[in-house]
Amino acid sequence: MAAQIAAAGGLPTTVRYAEVAVPGIAIGLVAGAFAAGVAALAGLPAVQTVTIAAALGIPLALLGAGYCVLLAMGRFGVGAVGPAALYWLVGFPLARLIDEYAVAQVLGHDSVLREPLLSFLLFQALLSIGFAIGFLWLHERLAPSWLIRIRGHNPVAADLVERYLNQVEALDRRRARAPRAGHRDTS
Repeated sequence: MAAQIAAAGGLPTTVRYAEVAVPGIAIGLVAGAFAAGVAALAGLPAVQTVTIAAALGIPLALLGAGYCVLLAMGRFGVGAVGPAALYWLVGFPLARLIDEYAVAQVLGHDSVLREPLLSFLLFQALLSIGFAIGFLWLHERLAPSWLIRIRGHNPVAADLVERYLNQVEALDRRRARAPRAGHRDTS
């Protein structure tokens, strides 16, 4: 499939995947902006708030793009929570560590973390599960409409739209076979 996509005319392969990655990038940037908003509400200095927006938002955007590319390549199933949780189990703590380092540098602190590195990473790993669920929930609402919009000129997006449609059809078949609640089989 990847060879067929690469052989198709039109956009270069990297541009095709970059277009497919737009929802993940957007979610990462919004998460960084949200963290900056919380920091501003907490009364943190403006320089720290801006640093948080960039130092957390950019890594999360890059990781979000990576998720989208891996999804498009078929490494993750559409809507699969387990692989997304494992991906963010590594990615989210890494993004938070970059954020903490950047904030310490901007504020001129000698130490990056107030707690041991392992404690920090384990706590961030716990938080990553919630982030993974939120990321996946947002992605599953944003990505399909974006992919439908670009599928006419982007075969990577067209392939991913087809996978989403297959997922919907499989869910519909499963629902049709499942007995309805409160409905008794009288045979």
